[in-house]
Amino acid sequence: MWLLIDLLLVGVFAVVGRLSHYGTLTAGGWWSTAWPFLVGALLAWAALAATRRPPAAVTSGVVVWLGALVGGMVLRQAAGQGTATAFVVVATLVLGALLVLPRSVARIAVSRVGARARR
Repeated sequence: MWLLIDLLLVGVFAVVGRLSHYGTLTAGGWWSTAWPFLVGALLAWAALAATRRPPAAVTSGVVVWLGALVGGMVLRQAAGQGTATAFVVVATLVLGALLVLPRSVARIAVSRVGARARR
């Protein structure tokens, strides 16, 4: 489940980026923005699987965030796409929020449900 959520949220990141810079969204434009970050996220997921980390853990979200960010930027650079400092900063913050915060919220929610069940 978390794999699909992560890929969806990386896709949302690309949608918002395309719309904020170009005002329109095409499938090709979305793909050119999204693919490096999707590949980076998938590589991070491979690392999670290899190390058998629990996907719902906040630390796993950090791994996916860094994989999407670093992998995405390296692949963008290799593909001749931009990696301007401002873009790296925005991508760092937005991807971090999208990939780590949902796990944090889920952890809090599960903790509260567990606390209520123990009462």
